[in-house]
Amino acid sequence: MAKLYFHYSTMNAGKSTLLLQASYNYRERGMQTLLLTAALDNRAGAGRIASRIGISDAALVFADTDDLFALIADKGRDCACIFVDEAQFLTRDQVWQLARVADDVGIPVMCYGLRVDFRGELFPGSAALLALADDLREVRTICHCGRKATMVIRRDEQGRAITKGQQVQVGGNETYISLCRRHWREAVGDPSTIC
Repeated sequence: MAKLYFHYSTMNAGKSTLLLQASYNYRERGMQTLLLTAALDNRAGAGRIASRIGISDAALVFADTDDLFALIADKGRDCACIFVDEAQFLTRDQVWQLARVADDVGIPVMCYGLRVDFRGELFPGSAALLALADDLREVRTICHCGRKATMVIRRDEQGRAITKGQQVQVGGNETYISLCRRHWREAVGDPSTIC
């Protein structure tokens, strides 16, 4: 039975690396995969999933208005697995569409994305995946203190934490830092932080 999976973490945990590796493993065994990535994030180039360690692959891009069930029925019918990068940018409807792919078409769907934004709030796609996915898998990364990083801060040009702004701002290490909850609270100026 096919499942809908959500591999979630914070920035720089290696989610895209894991996605590309898993897709490669299918292809190495002669099975087709379909890779999807959000149109919002084109840092590696439009229609490209890239990892910080230097590996990349072509992908179809999706916008928030796309019907992913129809797209997969058209382009991915013969695939052994569907892979979705930047899954936090999915809409709730698109997560339901991916669930239908697993349930009705019988193709596993592996989604990889951020759980929370720089304000500590769930992304809409992540919230829907946390609610609907058959299998949740945390991809771990660490804070500078060595604890598990579960949060991320967005920095301004001077390196200070930003606490307000639009939920989505595409960026990498120049913009975001992954932290444990305690250090995130310190960075955003939480007055209840215990030293």
